[in-house]
Amino acid sequence: MIDFRYHIVSLISVFLALAVGIALGAGPLEQTIGDTLTGQVEQLRAEKDTLRAELDMSQQDLGQVTAFVDASAPQLLEGALADRRVAVIALGEVPEDERTAIDDRIVQAGASVSAHVTLNDAWSDEDLRAFRLALSANLVSYLDPAPEADAGLETDLAAALVQGLTRADTASPNSLSSDAATLLEFLSTGDTPLVTFEDDVEAPADAIVVLAPPSEEAADGEASPSASPVAAVLTADAAVLQAAATYSEGVVLADGPRGTGTVIDALLADDDLAQVVTTVSGAHTVVGQVSVPLALAAAIDGTVGHYGFGDEEEVLPPQVVLDPVDRTPDLPLDNATESQG
Repeated sequence: MIDFRYHIVSLISVFLALAVGIALGAGPLEQTIGDTLTGQVEQLRAEKDTLRAELDMSQQDLGQVTAFVDASAPQLLEGALADRRVAVIALGEVPEDERTAIDDRIVQAGASVSAHVTLNDAWSDEDLRAFRLALSANLVSYLDPAPEADAGLETDLAAALVQGLTRADTASPNSLSSDAATLLEFLSTGDTPLVTFEDDVEAPADAIVVLAPPSEEAADGEASPSASPVAAVLTADAAVLQAAATYSEGVVLADGPRGTGTVIDALLADDDLAQVVTTVSGAHTVVGQVSVPLALAAAIDGTVGHYGFGDEEEVLPPQVVLDPVDRTPDLPLDNATESQG
């Protein structure tokens, strides 16, 4: 049994050890301990200075590369999309500076932006599915061609959006067809509009750029909780990409950094979609933004590719020369004869 004398001995031992430590630290070991701590602090300070110098050098190099690409862009892009019209679809809220920068590159390539459209939450809100089903029933009669009867709600809505943006009046190819205008009106009006247009859409697009919103998972470096990477792409978003590939001359998905949970990584995991939709990662950077028009030109020319600096990607889209745009009116035979006469 432990008695009081044991506690006394234990306390005396503790105080003796403490006294010996103080004596040694203040005596023969004082200089050694001080030198050791001083050396460690100096080493850490030197390592910090080295890392700071390396970071400054890397940032300087990156700035120089960015400046070079920016200065080279007019030459790289000149005529790449001559006279094309491009509709820009945002799958959600995309930073304004990124949208504007991509618009500028499209214009530098000789194209014009015919529409800016953003998908609202109502586009995929499960609580509004019944509303979308009722709306879709009204839209189908204006689609030409219409998707298969069992294609699904998301496919029908995506077809309506893309055909609304791209279908021209055959007699006046610089104007939307009346059915296309009706489709866009259905989608953008009412108490719960599915899409929002920045400006009125007056001319049909030849090709489409789809902008993916930033991914929180990718930004935080966290993995998506989804069991399958394809599940990270909402069915509605995938349908828009598929429709853009089907009903336009070419489509590019522009996304930010690669990472689990991003639209681009989910798309690349879907073999069917990856074979028909061109992608560009890093669209938040000058390099990615310059790549978008080049990638779109290649897509119009028939080459589907994936561009960036990640796995399964090529660094630079191929340079192509597109055939001139043909906007000859398709007039009825009797009108065409009268015109020739």
